[in-house]
This record gives sequence, C-alpha cells and structure tokens, in this order.
Amino acid sequence: MPVKPATILAIRQFNRFYTRLIGLLNQHMLDSPYSLSEVRALYEIGHTDNCTAGLLTERLQIDGGYLSRMLKAFERDKIVSRRQSATDGRTWYLQLTAKGKRLLQTLDERSNEQIRQVLAPLPEVQQQEVTESMQTIRQCLGEKQPLTLQDLVFRHQLQPGDVGYLIYLHGDIYAKETAYNLEFETYVCKTFYDFLQNYDPGKDRVFLATWRGRIVGAVAILGHSATLAQLRWLLVHPDMRGIGLGKKLVEDALAFCREKGYRQVYLLTTNQQTTAAALYTRAGFRRTEVTPQEMWGHRLYEERYELEITTH
Repeated sequence: MPVKPATILAIRQFNRFYTRLIGLLNQHMLDSPYSLSEVRALYEIGHTDNCTAGLLTERLQIDGGYLSRMLKAFERDKIVSRRQSATDGRTWYLQLTAKGKRLLQTLDERSNEQIRQVLAPLPEVQQQEVTESMQTIRQCLGEKQPLTLQDLVFRHQLQPGDVGYLIYLHGDIYAKETAYNLEFETYVCKTFYDFLQNYDPGKDRVFLATWRGRIVGAVAILGHSATLAQLRWLLVHPDMRGIGLGKKLVEDALAFCREKGYRQVYLLTTNQQTTAAALYTRAGFRRTEVTPQEMWGHRLYEERYELEITTH
C-alpha cells in the first residue's frame, strides 16, 4: 500500500525527537561503564532461562564477533558466567553472577527513576496516552501478538462519553464497510437519544468491551415489557474480529435476559449484515420477517429475528 509523503515526514520527525530523548535517558548508560548494547545484553541474560550466545545474537541483532568480545568482558568483570548444558556438551548457557544480578537491579532502578522523571510532569491521562501509543506502535510494527478475549476489559456500567463514542463507531465503521450515508448516523443518534431518555439499569443493559481504554465492542438489551426485550447495537471493531468477541457479547446479553425473566428477544438488522445474522442464528434466533426498504442510501431488506427463551 502506498505511503503518503506526509506520513514519512511525520515518522522521521518522531524518530529525531525520540532519538534525542533516548540519548538523554541513556547518557553514560545510567552512570555505568557499560554501553546501551551491553546493558541490553545483560538484561536478556538476566531475564532468559538457558540463554545462549546464539539467542542473544538473534534477539539483539548484533554481530557475533562483537557479542563474543562483549561476553569476554562480562566474564572478566565477573558479572556473567557460563554453565555447560547437562544434555549437550557443545552448548553453554549464560547466567548472571551475584555481582551481575546486583548490577542489573541497580540499572533497572535507575532506568525506572529516569522514566518517572520524564513522565511525572504529565497528568495521569497523558501518561496513559503515551504508554498506549507506544503499545500501539509495537503492536503495528513487528511485535504483533494475536489478541484474545482475555486481553479485553468488559463492563456494563455506562460512563460519560460512552454513547457518543458508540455513535461515532457506528457512523465510521458502517460508512467504510457498507457506504451508509449520514442518514444512518442520524438514525443511530436518535435511537441512542430515545434510549437515554428512558434508560433504566433495572431492565436495560449495555455491554461494552474495551481495549486500552477504548470501546471495541458493544451490544445492548432494551426491556420493553416484563417479558419482551430487544437486542440492539451489536458492534465489533474490525481489529477485534475473529476472536469470538461478537459471540461473547451476544451470550452475555442473553444471559442478562434470562436473569431478568424476559421470555422473548427480538432484533432488527438488514440483509447486508450476513456475519451478524449467522451469529444470531447460532444463538437460536430465527428470522421472522423481511421488509424491503430504501434507507441510508441503499435499497435493502430489513430483517427481524426473534428468540423464545425457555426456562429450565
């Protein structure tokens, strides 16, 4: 995919800034006689079971000859020792000596203190923004670890800003994926307005999934009577699809319906939402009505699904 010149310029500007910042943090490498590369090597040795020279070369991306000279210096300073493998005489494991462990602990403490000094002038919200931005960069550029449901935080207490952000997500995602126009966002705004006007936590519930403080999934149950409820606003952010989030949200919503004694749940969707429809069907919903509509800039079919909840 083409990269815009402005994007390249922004990254280069950030690199210059961050290089200066790291230079200040690592000046004289925390008042020790060791270079940044040497401290990184000590860190890996201290935090890796059965660490070998080959493993260090791979992780640190450094020349083998340079690493060999570095390790000899560590052994001379009595901060690293070698231990022969009990199963393979050709393999030698690297480990910190007691002196090396004390050194690494001291360097860790100094590093932590420097970072505290950099971040301390910032309010807590900005500290969180900095760390989340760094995590995002790592996630996007090379350290991509598959997300799971365990990485997310789930809650159902509505907080200020939640509904506004849900409206934004609906407008943004549906515009990109189905080309719905502004009429759709107007519709979403109105439905949420009506919901908030009559919101009663005793019969209604909004289920939210968040990642790094941002909403990435949602669904709601609206109680219309003692026995009838509606499932609304099921949404899963594109980055979170494929991990079972939609299934969990629907399951949690239906568990709430059973808890409240609702006997029937219905929802309205369109024929374009095939993935969601499959999810509803697997949860036990059946399609009961199809109505042709012209709305949101499309000719489509509005579909009604219903679920009878049985008590055991």
